[in-house]
Amino acid sequence: MKVVFLGATRGMGRAVARLMAQRHDRLFLLGRDAEELARSAQDLEVIGGGNKVEAALCDLLQPETFASALDQAASALNGIDAVVVTAGLFATQERLEQDAALRRDVLTADFTNTIEFCEQARQRLLATGGGTLCVFSSVAGERARKPVLLYGAAKAGLSQYLEGLDHKFRAQGLRTVCVKPGFVKTSMTAGLKAPPFAGEADTIAPAVLKAIDRGRPIVYVPGIWRWVMLVIRLLPRAVMRRIAF
Repeated sequence: MKVVFLGATRGMGRAVARLMAQRHDRLFLLGRDAEELARSAQDLEVIGGGNKVEAALCDLLQPETFASALDQAASALNGIDAVVVTAGLFATQERLEQDAALRRDVLTADFTNTIEFCEQARQRLLATGGGTLCVFSSVAGERARKPVLLYGAAKAGLSQYLEGLDHKFRAQGLRTVCVKPGFVKTSMTAGLKAPPFAGEADTIAPAVLKAIDRGRPIVYVPGIWRWVMLVIRLLPRAVMRRIAF
């Protein structure tokens, strides 16, 4: 499989990319830090038995970089079978309420610009007969909750967009995979108290890879979050006003 990654230099994206490298998929990395991209590409080349891994700069806060980065990837790989988007920004609700600039960046990166990147990826995949678009959203978008009010709003919009893509373009060959992680211990969540059912990037990566291979529209990782969020969605609004979860 020829796969383009936006966000494979750390966390969940890195874990999935390493699994793909192990089975000798061809990878192309996109990200905003040239040094991190180079280190990750070298690591993946070693894991992949010497298969060359190239990279290009692409920043979710700079949508003007999207087209060039995707074109470089398509040229290097001689086509694209899948695009995996794990990049995004996160901040606590408290920080987002207090910092207008940070709030704007998080909402723009995680909603508007992620969708714009996906649109450009979708167009390229469909132009060559289809493929897989795998995007990391979050269980934070399942139900409005006080601790993730703003971040969750962005992820709710992203999840709905991905579902719409599946409805509209599945018959044309686009397989959309929406990954909904619960709390995962990565650099993005460093310093935060881990709740029950917290996952590790390396342990959830196999489930994500299986969903990509099978084209499953939605996957919760760790899997228990499917049932946790089912309960949360059923709680009355009066209860949601009282609880801190």
